[in-house]
Amino acid sequence: MNTIWANRSQVHDDLTTVRGLRDFLGVPADEDDLTAFRALRQALRDLAGVLTEDTRAIARNRDLERAVAEVNRAARSARQWPQLAVSDGELLRDNASEGPLARQALAAIAAEAVELFTGDNRVLLRACYAPGCVLYFVKDHPRREWCSPACGNRVRAARHYRRNRGESPGPNGFS
Repeated sequence: MNTIWANRSQVHDDLTTVRGLRDFLGVPADEDDLTAFRALRQALRDLAGVLTEDTRAIARNRDLERAVAEVNRAARSARQWPQLAVSDGELLRDNASEGPLARQALAAIAAEAVELFTGDNRVLLRACYAPGCVLYFVKDHPRREWCSPACGNRVRAARHYRRNRGESPGPNGFS
């Protein structure tokens, strides 16, 4: 989901080209893979927006039925199965799959998303409401309110600015 991200000046998209997808995955990918990953990413962001009741402008226009169908399509795109592995004399669960590497990654991400959106951690999923941020995160600490320390710093800086200047900072919380 977070291959769309923002900095002080703009929103960035790491999946605009096949090369960007290859860099993200570290495996060969083609134009069809890029289309599939972008569709899955949008579906995951839509589902995260629904679960977190995200009110940010970037989270509007969610299509829940389309998002569920897309995640299911991606999860089916490569055959996967659990198997046992041994490491240092200890039995471990290993997931095996077949198909092109990019499709294996797509299916694995979709399967992890199903677990996140339906598992116990779904109640910990949050939208980051720092100025200009577009990310989602899992609240893994009771005091965590933002996706990163940088976003927390932006919120504190904006609050300090308002307190000391008596006015609001510029667009996206920055002056």
